[in-house]
Amino acid sequence: MSEYALVGDIGGTNARLALVKPGHVELEHIRTLPCAEFDNLDAACNAYLADAGLSGVTRACLAFACPVQDEQIRMTNNHWAFSRSAMQHTLGLDQFRLLNDFTAMALGMLHVQPHELVAIGGGESLAGSTRLVIGPGTGLGVSALVPAGDEWVPLSTEGGHVSFAPTDELEIAIWRSLRDQFGRVSVERILCGQGLVNLYQAIAHYRSLPARLTRPAEVTAAGLAGDPLAEEALARFCRILGEQAGDAVLTVGARGGVYLCGGILPRMQEFLLSSAFREGFEAKGRFNGYMTKVPVWLCTAEYPGLLGAAAGLDNSRVQG
Repeated sequence: MSEYALVGDIGGTNARLALVKPGHVELEHIRTLPCAEFDNLDAACNAYLADAGLSGVTRACLAFACPVQDEQIRMTNNHWAFSRSAMQHTLGLDQFRLLNDFTAMALGMLHVQPHELVAIGGGESLAGSTRLVIGPGTGLGVSALVPAGDEWVPLSTEGGHVSFAPTDELEIAIWRSLRDQFGRVSVERILCGQGLVNLYQAIAHYRSLPARLTRPAEVTAAGLAGDPLAEEALARFCRILGEQAGDAVLTVGARGGVYLCGGILPRMQEFLLSSAFREGFEAKGRFNGYMTKVPVWLCTAEYPGLLGAAAGLDNSRVQG
């Protein structure tokens, strides 16, 4: 029997896998495997363990970019699908814990290194208080970490699908444009990769300008290079993210602080730091003073989802 446990962060494109020792979250033998190259989860795990020269692993905690509450697990953006109990038997596991990927991301925030957290503005964390975790990527993930004794409970939410509430004339025009396209406008229609394109196109329509860019990476690159329309879209993206994060802080009472994560923000770190994010975050009328006290950190860690899966192995407050 191996002393190691298997942890993973499984997305639509890649499966990130690592090993941890009991009671620790230090990641060893980190590998990234393309999901398309394997028929299912067991094939990827077995290939990984063979590469690591290990057998007899009996514990695993894996985070998936799909719902994980049911017996039948089906990946949203690739072909993997399996029965939870059958997969546990196939892999020979005594413990097989499955987490939502953003639940793992939230837990991972508690274990990133101090130099991997970049402060955005002021504020000071209030001890014993809830912390918010929010991150635009393929979608908009929202979670919170609630203290419970010596452990933390990560809340599994669908906060990315709350309604977008515009705060000025430009945002009203953006809302109208997206309403005409989608009907209901959730914040995820703006605060994710495709949402950045939606935002760029809506602002182009409002300004009566041609929208020549069609991919998130194109809008980001053009905005960072000084293209006026793309730069305005990036700037508004940051401000709306601040507005939404601030609303979520008020909802859950996150005086412990806010972690910003996901794949988009670290690529535009300097732009974000100099943006109106904090202005939008604090602009809460009578609660402006409350918001100025809440710290915000940008997470630049490479594998927060894996850290969270490692933390989830022995956290009795985590259901999986």
